[in-house]
Amino acid sequence: MKHFGPLKPHWLAQVTSGFKRHPDKDVANPAIPIYSNAVYFFNQRASTTQPPSSLRLDIISHVFYAFASDDTLTISRLGPDGVVYLADVEKDMQMQIDGALGCMRAFQSLKRTYPHLKPILSIGGATGGANFAAVAADPAKRTTCANTARTVIDLYGFDGIDIDWEYPEPGQQSSDYIQLLATLRERLPGPRYVLTTALPAGQWVLARIDLRQAATYLDLLNLMAYDYCGDWDPKISGHQAQLHCPAGGPYTQCAVDYALSQGFPANKILLGCPTYGWAFLGCDNINQPFSACGGQGGAFDYRDLPRPAAQEFVDENAVAAFCVGGDGGFVTYDNPRTVQLKAKYVKEKRLGGMFFWHASSDAEGPRSLVYASYTELHC
Repeated sequence: MKHFGPLKPHWLAQVTSGFKRHPDKDVANPAIPIYSNAVYFFNQRASTTQPPSSLRLDIISHVFYAFASDDTLTISRLGPDGVVYLADVEKDMQMQIDGALGCMRAFQSLKRTYPHLKPILSIGGATGGANFAAVAADPAKRTTCANTARTVIDLYGFDGIDIDWEYPEPGQQSSDYIQLLATLRERLPGPRYVLTTALPAGQWVLARIDLRQAATYLDLLNLMAYDYCGDWDPKISGHQAQLHCPAGGPYTQCAVDYALSQGFPANKILLGCPTYGWAFLGCDNINQPFSACGGQGGAFDYRDLPRPAAQEFVDENAVAAFCVGGDGGFVTYDNPRTVQLKAKYVKEKRLGGMFFWHASSDAEGPRSLVYASYTELHC
């Protein structure tokens, strides 16, 4: 991969140079803001052509090593007894990749080159969290979960755990979710270990959870600010990750404002961006009915956007990119301009940074979303 930009993170250079300053010159200087620029690594995309080393690890702060969408291949699966399993033995532990046995060992090795990097093991996902409710409700199983999670990340030199329970139901499950976080935090004390969670950018889930209490255990909240529309009902086209809502529909600013109003610290919130675009066939704008989606599973990787023969647009009021034409119809996604605007918003709101789902779908070179985020967050 051709690299653009510095080989040492701007924020890391600031921090390390900061230790060399004379104290008497630092008194009037404001604290240096350090923003996270994180990605999910979808292990099912791992190959000799897309190994862990292909990521821009010089500008990435955290890698969330993530579950597969197929429940039979879930990377970090939670068993009914609370045990955390690595189910994809080939990708995680056996394949020869980056001079190591398995992707997890590869990331462990890459930390020696990129000492700022924090690999985090992500548990659950859309299809991998069926046992969360039963485990979280049982103190013994919660303890087993925490103990086995600690064992796995210590074995592979990872820095923490990410809980992606989609989603706790209102009432008892939401209370049990807090208890699960508490048990994990006790077994994974900070600052040695990082504890994070992923939640959707929608009050319909956020309101179920005591966010102020959750913040006492969490280091980061990965706010999944995407999938506001897709191949589900109602089958109406829209912007899937809009920051604002001049034309209606779900939007990110509302979710951020709600989390802050409930006492969740701004600097613990990472704003999520998609590296894929939902494609609504037969449409050329938002708020139009559709009967089918294009691409694979209804979407295209961002690296393949805009589509051939399509024209790309940016709605700067909504902060949403889209292309029209070609084989995708109306495709909704983020591009470097919308990521730049979102990163500006992150700085204005003093959030913790940004993350991307997922790294392997990003483009290379100047259209890279991860790079666009990094440059704006640290300019």
